[in-house]
Amino acid sequence: MLETTSSAEYELIQRCQQGSLKYQEQLYKQFYGYAMGIGLRYCDTRDDALEVVNDAFIKVFNTINTFNLDKSFKAWIRRIIINTAIDRRRKDLKYQLHTDMEYASHIGHNHTAIQQLNAKDILKLMDGLPALQRAIFNLYEIDGYNHDEIAVMLNIPASSSRVYLSRAKEKLRKALTHIAQGHE
Repeated sequence: MLETTSSAEYELIQRCQQGSLKYQEQLYKQFYGYAMGIGLRYCDTRDDALEVVNDAFIKVFNTINTFNLDKSFKAWIRRIIINTAIDRRRKDLKYQLHTDMEYASHIGHNHTAIQQLNAKDILKLMDGLPALQRAIFNLYEIDGYNHDEIAVMLNIPASSSRVYLSRAKEKLRKALTHIAQGHE
């Protein structure tokens, strides 16, 4: 079922489109928790997530006149938050050491163990992943982007996206196995 904008959201968005700061504040408060949940999945710290959320809301308010009221506002704002987080990641990646992934060997994984991961376990363990692996895992497994789309977003080869996803899954599987064996 395709989610559309509710009548209460419709009025709130219309008021924001008219430039009302009061309604912009209400919109911010109404969607802050939702936005922060997305930001925390993509950022290393709560402060980074807050910065992404605030930057995303600035983009929302600057472009709210382009929002189609017949569409889902949650989906629209979600995409802005994800893109803002990815833009921040891209900016941060300039200052990190890169390894040429074309020369990396393929890392296999145990499909059975990966299939046994549930969402609660994954979210709890994701904090232990390196930032790029966590971002790719989120984009692919949770938000449904394919490797070609991820490659464009992160400015990396699609093959690197596949390798990073594989490594993230392997680390999550090992961490879950470690916990299951009582080595928390």
